[in-house]
Amino acid sequence: MAFTLKQLRYFIAVAETGTVSGAAQALAISQSAVTEAIRELETDLGVPLFTRHPRGLDITHKGHQFLRHATGILAGVSDARHALTQESEALTGTLHVGVTSLVAGYVLSDILARFRRANPQVEVTALEDTGDYLEHLLVGGELDVAVMVTTNMRDRMALQTEIIDTSPYQLWLPNGHELTTRPSVSIEDLTDEPMIMLRIDEIEEATRKLLSAFGARPRVAFRTRSVEAVRSLVATGAGIALLPEMVYRRWSLEGDRIVSRDVSGSLPVVQVGIVWRKGAPLTRVTREFILAAQAHKNTK
Repeated sequence: MAFTLKQLRYFIAVAETGTVSGAAQALAISQSAVTEAIRELETDLGVPLFTRHPRGLDITHKGHQFLRHATGILAGVSDARHALTQESEALTGTLHVGVTSLVAGYVLSDILARFRRANPQVEVTALEDTGDYLEHLLVGGELDVAVMVTTNMRDRMALQTEIIDTSPYQLWLPNGHELTTRPSVSIEDLTDEPMIMLRIDEIEEATRKLLSAFGARPRVAFRTRSVEAVRSLVATGAGIALLPEMVYRRWSLEGDRIVSRDVSGSLPVVQVGIVWRKGAPLTRVTREFILAAQAHKNTK
């Protein structure tokens, strides 16, 4: 028996909520329907997608692998439906997009590429600035939409937000560093290590708060607004860094290796969202851009 799109939707809902009851509530269906769909999907694939425990379900390694394919399949189906139902005339007009520095090269580029392929006649302008300033421009109607770090947003009452990416913090180390040999690394292990601090999108402030919450005072060796500079400094042994997973790359521009490690303990995450003014009428151009951002989320 081949799996169905309905089973994929139910599987993704369980993966996102971690419980059958949470998935059933999100989908507005019965728990038995979700349970049966997951059972049939696992039978069809021949692998367990979840491990069961009293508090819910944990997705397995095979489940993680299949989740990427499942989200891609549903995103492709959504794109196909949209292509068949969208208005026949080509979309034209302008779109003013805001973006925070950390997001510009790691999230916005994919969304813009997707949007421009579908809407080549739309003129897009993008402004990179701090989250506070982008919020000000959105509320004032000077931006149509923004793709930004939303973790520390201040004006949530006036703005509509949809999270499209969530990235946990991880530790960056030079290849050969003593901490790379340990099976697990804790925040306490970082107390005496020189730190490279990234100064964009409140990352430095968040890193300091993270360390202070664990009683560790960072020994800052270098502060920079460049992610590439952090990569080069870490790779050459000038220090270590705590940064969101989404900006990690294995190599510096000079070709030196950077090793990443998870850190034990409850670390915060960086959330990236698509943001627009709450209650404002959305142009068709803006709606299409939001759809492109949602498609990016579904392919993560």
